[in-house]
Amino acid sequence: MKPLKVAVICAAAFTSSLVVPSVVSMLPGVTLATAYAEEQKTKRVPALREKVYSQLARAQKLADDGDAKAGLEALDSIQERSSSMNSYEIAMMHNFYGFIYYNENDLDKAIASFEKVVNEDAIPETLRVSTTFSLAQLAMANSDYEKVIKYLAQWDVINDKPKTDAYYVLKSQAYYQLKDYQKGIENINLAIAEADSKGEMPKENWLILQRAMYYSLNQSDKVVEVLERLVKLYNKPEYWVQLGGMYGETGAEKKQLAILEAAYQQGFMKSKSDLRQLSQVYLYNGLAFKAANVMSKAMQDGVAEKSAKNYAFVAEAMVQAKEGEKSLAYFAKAADLVTHGQYEQRIAEVSINLEKYEEAADAARKALDKGGLEFESNVYVALGMAQYNLQNFDASILAFEQAEKHKKSQRLAEQWIKYVKREKVHAETLRTALL
Repeated sequence: MKPLKVAVICAAAFTSSLVVPSVVSMLPGVTLATAYAEEQKTKRVPALREKVYSQLARAQKLADDGDAKAGLEALDSIQERSSSMNSYEIAMMHNFYGFIYYNENDLDKAIASFEKVVNEDAIPETLRVSTTFSLAQLAMANSDYEKVIKYLAQWDVINDKPKTDAYYVLKSQAYYQLKDYQKGIENINLAIAEADSKGEMPKENWLILQRAMYYSLNQSDKVVEVLERLVKLYNKPEYWVQLGGMYGETGAEKKQLAILEAAYQQGFMKSKSDLRQLSQVYLYNGLAFKAANVMSKAMQDGVAEKSAKNYAFVAEAMVQAKEGEKSLAYFAKAADLVTHGQYEQRIAEVSINLEKYEEAADAARKALDKGGLEFESNVYVALGMAQYNLQNFDASILAFEQAEKHKKSQRLAEQWIKYVKREKVHAETLRTALL
């Protein structure tokens, strides 16, 4: 049996919370008493007149007070007079539209509004840069990943400041969704490297995204490294279990056993799948008694089903642990839950080894009565051996003759038949001599 391999969480598992777009530094530097004018990059920004500002402020207040419909109507009335407004004022009007639509979770209209902001020529470059980045964030929230990359490319052209980790993470998320895992991993690695260079702890969702990307690239050793870091930095139960699964996948069975056992002792392994994984790993590493105890306890606690499959797992583990006597009860419980006789067959075989020949013969007959056996010949062999040890020589010979009809057990049955016949003659001779 190979240790259970656990697929590390991919798409759904890494989803990280998006940064809420900082779409509204609504009126940078504007007060009711003054108009705003800014000159950047040799471009003259026209003034935002107080009259227009007050109208925009009224629309915002209506929206902030919970009446988005009234806020939009106020903006519509402003837009009707847009022919008298300068480029900056029009941009700010669309900015307000975008803000209200965003708060109403109408992302399509919010994106369309903010696109109109950046399409205006005479606006402060700081507004153009921040709004373009916000567009990329909104596109991510709207699951439009191609647009995320497009907006970030536009932002690259106009931005003159160092890129932040938010930029790299957002770009990586978009590439992951587009299944361009190589570009995705390059960007998330840059974000994590920047945090490491500052002596800061990388955010958990960055590492989750990095792990998902490496898994998609089939770089299992890298997945292990990321999970080891998640265990060290964030110490969550699921990371211990996932790390154990990846150790198994990369052939590090001893590490898998150690990490899963440590997780179990800390109470981190509670689900049915986790406990089955641990019991299988125990069994694979020759710790059959521990394997049986873990699965047995999981059934007692109601975590794992009291199914034939689980009872049989415990029984077989007990057999491997040389606890044949204890295995019989579990085989019996498994047998009660199925229509075939395979578990009665195992009871017969184990009972032979325990020299419990009456029980073995009874179990073998039940197995044959129920049927559905994969290796019927083995049952006849067990029955023949049980009857021989009970000194029922004729019954033993009959059983081995049935086994002889099967190619798999033919030679063994022939040998037993000869042996039992000799023993029968010997027993009869001895009995006659004693008369």
